[in-house]
Amino acid sequence: MLRHRQMMIDRMRTNRKTEEKKMSMSKNIARLAVTAGLTATLSFGGVMAPVTMAFAADAAAATTNSITINKNTENGDVKYKAYQIFKADVVDKDGKKVASNVDWADGLSVADKNGIIAAIKSDEKGGELPGTPSAQDVADWMATYLQDASQVVNNDDLLDTIASLVKDTTPVTPKGASAAAFAADISVSFDNSGYYLFLTDVDSIGTADSHSGKKQTGTSPIFAVVGGSAVEVTEKTGIPTVEKKVKDDKPGSDWKDKADSQMDQDVHYQLTGTVADNIATFDTYYYEFNDELSAGLTADAGTIEVKIGDKTLSRNSTEGDNTGYDASIDNTTNTLTVKFADLKTAANLAGATLDDRSNVVVTYTAKLDHKKVDKVTVGGEGNPNSVKLIYSNNPMSNGKGESVLDTVRDYTYALKLVKEDSEDNTKLKDVEFTIKATGANELEAGKVGVQYVQENGSLGNDEHRFKTDESGEISVTGLDAGTYTVHEVEGSNPGYNTLDDFTFTITAEGLGELEGKTFAGNTDPNTLKVTAEKDSSTLVTPKVTGGTVTLTVKNKKGSNLPLTGLNGVTFTWIAGGAVLVIGVAHLIRSRKQAEESEQE
Repeated sequence: MLRHRQMMIDRMRTNRKTEEKKMSMSKNIARLAVTAGLTATLSFGGVMAPVTMAFAADAAAATTNSITINKNTENGDVKYKAYQIFKADVVDKDGKKVASNVDWADGLSVADKNGIIAAIKSDEKGGELPGTPSAQDVADWMATYLQDASQVVNNDDLLDTIASLVKDTTPVTPKGASAAAFAADISVSFDNSGYYLFLTDVDSIGTADSHSGKKQTGTSPIFAVVGGSAVEVTEKTGIPTVEKKVKDDKPGSDWKDKADSQMDQDVHYQLTGTVADNIATFDTYYYEFNDELSAGLTADAGTIEVKIGDKTLSRNSTEGDNTGYDASIDNTTNTLTVKFADLKTAANLAGATLDDRSNVVVTYTAKLDHKKVDKVTVGGEGNPNSVKLIYSNNPMSNGKGESVLDTVRDYTYALKLVKEDSEDNTKLKDVEFTIKATGANELEAGKVGVQYVQENGSLGNDEHRFKTDESGEISVTGLDAGTYTVHEVEGSNPGYNTLDDFTFTITAEGLGELEGKTFAGNTDPNTLKVTAEKDSSTLVTPKVTGGTVTLTVKNKKGSNLPLTGLNGVTFTWIAGGAVLVIGVAHLIRSRKQAEESEQE
C-alpha cells in the first residue's frame, strides 16, 4: 500500500516537471517572438508601430488603449471620431510601439478591405503585394512604402485615399461614452488596441450652408497606434486668418489700422489672408474675402487686384468659370466679396506657390462718398470696415468655416466757420469765403496746393465760394487732416474791413495706434487738434468738438468819416482853395520884397 502511494507521488512529480519545462519553453518562444517583432516597424501619427510576430497573451493584457488629441490653440471647439483599421496586440519596447497579431478591424466590411487593397495595388509599387493579401501583408507593405504619417497628408497620397475609404465606416465609440464623437484635450480609451484613423467630427464644425461665426477647421487624417502606454498627438490643422489695413494719404505712410481722408478721395485698402496649415490635404480649397464697408463708403470694383507673392491671380471672365476669382459688390449690404471656388487651381494657373506659408493679398480703393454724406461719420469712431474669411474647413468634407473679423477705420472731419462783428458779436450773413487745401494730405502727387474745398467737402481745381447763412455760419463735411487757407472775398461784407487770408491746420492724434487702442490715454480712438495762424490772432478763434473744427472769425467795421452832406463838402473844398491862394500870394510878395532890398 505504502509502495503504491510512493509510486503515485513520483509520477505526479514527473508530470509537474514536464509541465514546467513546457511552460518554460512557451515563455522562451514568446520572448523570441517579441524580439523578432521589434525588427519590423511602421511609423504612423508620430509613434512607431511594429507590425509582425505574435505577443504573449499577458503582454497585451496590460494595455490601456488610450489616446489624447490636443487641439490647435487657435481652433474653435471641435470633436473627433475614431476608425479602426487593424486590430493588434500592442506593447511598448525601447520607446516604440510594438504590434503583433495584426488583423483587419471588425468594423471593416469586405468591400472596405478590398478598397484598401485595390488602392495599394494601384500604386506603382503595389505589385509587391501578394495576390490575395492578408491584413499582415497589407500592414507590412504600408510599413515599407508609406510616408511618415506624423506629417500632413497630401491630397494625392495613398494615406489620403485610405482615409477617404475608411471615413465612411462605423466609428468606434470610446469606453464609457454614449456617442462616438469625443472632445479634444481629454483622454479616451477603446476596447481594442491596434491601428486607428482619427478625423474631425463633421457635425462639430461649420458646413457649406451653416458656418456663420464658426472658425473651426478639421484636421488632416491622423493615423496612430493605440495600445500600451497612453498616446498623445496634436491635430494637423491651422486656422486661416485675415488682416485688413488702410493707407493714410500722408506722405511716407505705411499700411495701418486707421487713416483719414477727404470726401470723394480714393483710399487704398489691403486684405491679407492666410491658408490652413494642412492645405496640402485638400483636393479643392474654397476661399472668400467677405469685406463689409461702412455705409458712407463706396468701393471701386475695378481696382481689385489679387496676388500670391509676386504672381497676379486672374479674375473669372465668364459665368461658371472657376479657374480664377469672382469679385462683386452688394450695394444693399455694402459688402465687397472676392471668391475662389478653388484657390489651389487659381494659384496653379497663375504660377504661384500655394502652401501653408502663403499669403493671399487683395488690394482695392474706396472713398467716402458725398452722395452718402448723411451716412458718413464725422470724427468719433470713424467709418469702420471689417473683413472675414470664409474657407474650406475640412479636407475630408465640403464644410466651411469663418475667421474672426479684422477692422480698420477711415476718419473725416467737418468745418464750421462763424462770422461775427468784432464789437457786439452780431452774426454776419452773406459773407463769402473760399477755402484752399494748401497742405492737405493728398496722396496723388501734383494735387497739393492747387485744390479748393467744394460745397460737398471734396477737392476741385476751381474755387467754390461759401456764403454765410442767417446765423453767420458756413458748414462743410469731409475734410482731411492738413493745412487750409481761408480767403474772404473782397466786397462781400460791406461796411467791414476785408479780413486778410489766414490758415488753419487740422492734426489727427491716434492714427498710428492699433485698432482698439487710443492715443496717450484718450478715450476716443482718434482725437483732433486745430491751430490757426493770423497776424491779428484775436480775430480767429479755433476750437474742436468731436470731429468738428469751429473757427470763429470776427470782422471790424470800416472808419466812420464825418461826412454831413454835399454842401459841407463844397464849402470844405472852397475854404481849402482860398487858403492855398493866400499862401501862394504871400510867397510871391515875400520874394519880390527880398529882390528889391538886394538892389538897394
